[in-house]
Amino acid sequence: MHRLSLAAALASSTALAAPPPATGCPASASEYHQFDFWIGKWEVRDPSGKTVLGHSRIEAVSDGCGISEHWLGAKGSNGVSYNAWDVESGRWHQFWIGNQPNGVLQLAGGMVQGSMVLNGTKRNAQTGKPQQQRITWTPGQDGSVRQHWQASDDDGNTWTTAFDGIYRRQAE
Repeated sequence: MHRLSLAAALASSTALAAPPPATGCPASASEYHQFDFWIGKWEVRDPSGKTVLGHSRIEAVSDGCGISEHWLGAKGSNGVSYNAWDVESGRWHQFWIGNQPNGVLQLAGGMVQGSMVLNGTKRNAQTGKPQQQRITWTPGQDGSVRQHWQASDDDGNTWTTAFDGIYRRQAE
């Protein structure tokens, strides 16, 4: 009888000492995987396919709760972005840090007709006025991804292209 009480006491103290279950993101939820089509190692070319614009590596981070991008441009630009689904706001968020002047960009948005569309505002480097930013990532049927970055100085009435690249997978 004494041994049973001791065993029960040890079992309950072991249970109390066990680490609590993980309370992080539920990475199994589908929203956390909406941007997975962008994960990979990529060569990025202009839409004609003739000019290499750079290389990018996108990978899952934090146990699948987000993705990070590591960009190396053909003309010396480089940067890193962190992208994550925020369950509280119901939106995707991106924080970009680049080595160019005015190189911080914060965007938010989500899936629109099969494309990831993120929007934000930053200061126009030439005019100093607020400028809308919109980046759209569209998966192609051939496994490519088009990234189309646009800017607007007139509250979205007209847009100019800041970057247009086709991502094609490279061997890992």
